[in-house]
Amino acid sequence: MKTLVVVDCQNDFISGSLACLKGQEAIDNIVEYIEKNKVNPVYTMDWHSKNNKSFKVNGGIWPIHCLENTYGAELSQKFLKLSEDKRPNSQNTYKKGLNDDIEEYSAFNGENAEGQKLHEIQTEEFIVCGIASEYCVRETVLELLKTGKKVSLLKNCLAYVNEEDHRKNLEDLKEKVEIK
Repeated sequence: MKTLVVVDCQNDFISGSLACLKGQEAIDNIVEYIEKNKVNPVYTMDWHSKNNKSFKVNGGIWPIHCLENTYGAELSQKFLKLSEDKRPNSQNTYKKGLNDDIEEYSAFNGENAEGQKLHEIQTEEFIVCGIASEYCVRETVLELLKTGKKVSLLKNCLAYVNEEDHRKNLEDLKEKVEIK
């Protein structure tokens, strides 16, 4: 079965401190895609302590976002309407950004509650979607290509920080992966 990698569809990226363009639309399209296709969804989460170096207050470039155990770090509630086997749970949710000293856009090394890394999933294809196209989605796609498995991207299931950068990202990635 194909694995759908749902990147960082968290409240802070949808309507919170780092809200992205087309966030809610992307979530709705992702939920519909999961309902209509035979895929095994896995979810990634940006997960930070208040000391994370990516935050402006700590010398980084981003506003505080996805603080561990806060509403902003939670995945969209819309995923809870999915059938139980498709909803986020401890086995299919992979956290990244746990090391305060390293900026980690890619979910490639994200870990679930059992310590399995995202790139260790046995699958015939990784289909990637989520937030934000030109940052975490892009870096996750590029890293997953290293597995040697097929990687594709769902164009209508993406949100982004900047529309022009999103467009450039898709233009670049179409040389490397199938864009559906």
